[in-house]
Amino acid sequence: MIDALIAPALRRMMEPPARALVAAGVRADQVTLAGFGLGLAAVPALAMQAFGVALALILLNRLADGLDGAVARLRGATDRGAFLDIALDFVFYALVPLGFALADPQVNALPAAVLIAAFVGTGSSFLAFSTIAAKRGMRAEAFPAKGIYYLGGLTEGAETIAFFVLICLWPTAFPALAYLFAAACGVTTLTRWAMGWRAFDKG
Repeated sequence: MIDALIAPALRRMMEPPARALVAAGVRADQVTLAGFGLGLAAVPALAMQAFGVALALILLNRLADGLDGAVARLRGATDRGAFLDIALDFVFYALVPLGFALADPQVNALPAAVLIAAFVGTGSSFLAFSTIAAKRGMRAEAFPAKGIYYLGGLTEGAETIAFFVLICLWPTAFPALAYLFAAACGVTTLTRWAMGWRAFDKG
């Protein structure tokens, strides 16, 4: 919901460290893969209920997600990089609730399953819209730096990060927060379906 508003400020913040990485010979794909590795490490941390460690790993993953795009803009963006970035992002989003389910299956498994299903809705509607938009040559004016058509909604990147921070800080509230965020994701999915229905009405 607020990604377009904060994107310019985030790009300015990421440029200095990105320049340092480029000077060191680091490629955007390397940042993407390293960030995914950090996000993957959050799963056993969550399972062991080391929520502070998990939060640090999640935030480092999100930092890498911003840096890879900044590095790509400096070195030259590629289709492979855009594909890798979005593909690993959606896997990472599903891994976080999985970690909470492993931490306490009896309490967290059902809300985690509901949340992952909601993430499937937001992710699939996002990618389906982007695929048809690319076919039609459409561009998202609010996100000109994105490698694919970026379709917004009630639950975008910033809201998802805020949610991950909350559940790591208050893990006992995970079931309630998961159901709440899943409902918000449901609204996002429905609005994206409606946007696609209208945008692709003809042709």
